[in-house]
Amino acid sequence: MLLNNNFKVKQMKVLVIGAGNMGLTYAEGMSKSKMLKKNQIMILDTSDEKLEKLHQISHFDAYKNLEDCLPEADLIFIAVKPYHAEELFSKMVTFLNPEQIIISIMAGVTIETIIKLTGLEKIVRAMPNLPAQVGKGLTSYVTTDKVSRIERLMVESLLDSTGKSIKVSSENFIDASTGISGSGPAYVFYFMQSMMEAALQMGFSENVSRVLVSQTFTGAVELFNQFSLSPNSWMEKVASKGGTTRAALDSMEENNVNELIKEAAFAAFNRAVEMGKENETKNV
Repeated sequence: MLLNNNFKVKQMKVLVIGAGNMGLTYAEGMSKSKMLKKNQIMILDTSDEKLEKLHQISHFDAYKNLEDCLPEADLIFIAVKPYHAEELFSKMVTFLNPEQIIISIMAGVTIETIIKLTGLEKIVRAMPNLPAQVGKGLTSYVTTDKVSRIERLMVESLLDSTGKSIKVSSENFIDASTGISGSGPAYVFYFMQSMMEAALQMGFSENVSRVLVSQTFTGAVELFNQFSLSPNSWMEKVASKGGTTRAALDSMEENNVNELIKEAAFAAFNRAVEMGKENETKNV
C-alpha cells in the first residue's frame, strides 16, 4: 500500500495529535527518519501558544483543526492524555477511513476501546518511556491482526527513531512494560536522588554529588550493555567479603529493598490494568 519492494515510503503522511513532551519527541524523532520527508509529518495541537512555537519549526507542518490534516494522514499518532480519548475520538470519526493506522501511546486506553470509539481496525498500542527525549527510549508495542507485516515494519522503524522498540504478543505485556520500562525511569531517578542526598550528607557539594551519581549510573549501565553478565554477577565482582560494597548490599537485603522494588513495579503494572478496565467500563 505505502511501500515498494525496497521498503521505501512513497507518499505516506504521519499525523501526530498532541504536541506535549512525548508527541513532540516522536515528531522530532520521525523527522530524522530516512523514511519520511519534511512535508510528510504533520502535528496537531489546540494550544495557540504551542502552535506558535510549532510554526517556527521547519521540519513538520502544524495544524489546529482536525479537518485540515486528519483526512490526509496514513498513520495517526495519538499522544494526548488518556482522559481526552473519548472526546478526541468523537471528533475524529467523521474524517477517518478504514485504511488509516492508529498508534496510541495513551496509558490504559485499550485496543478494544480505540476500535469501539473510532471504528478503525488497524491499531497499534504502544508504551514509550521518557528517555525517548534523548534518543534512548524503549517503546513496547502490540498490533491488531489487521496491521500487515509491512505496515508493522514501517511502524517499528518510526518507533525506533526515538531509541529501540520491541513487539509484544498481547496487551497484558503493554501493561507489564508500563511497570518496568514505562515507569522505570522514575525508579532510577528515585534511586539517584537517594544517592545524591547521601553524598550531600557526607559533605560533597551538590555539583560533585550529581557527577558522582550520574557517572556511576552511566558506567554501570555501559558495563551491563557491553558484556553478557547478569546484574548479580556484576554485584559479586564489586563486592568482596567484609568489604564496603558487601556492607551496602547486606543493608539492602536486610531492609528487603529487592522485594520493595518488585512490589513497586507490580503496583505500576496493576494500576495500568485498572486504568484499562476503567476506560472500558466508561465507554460501554
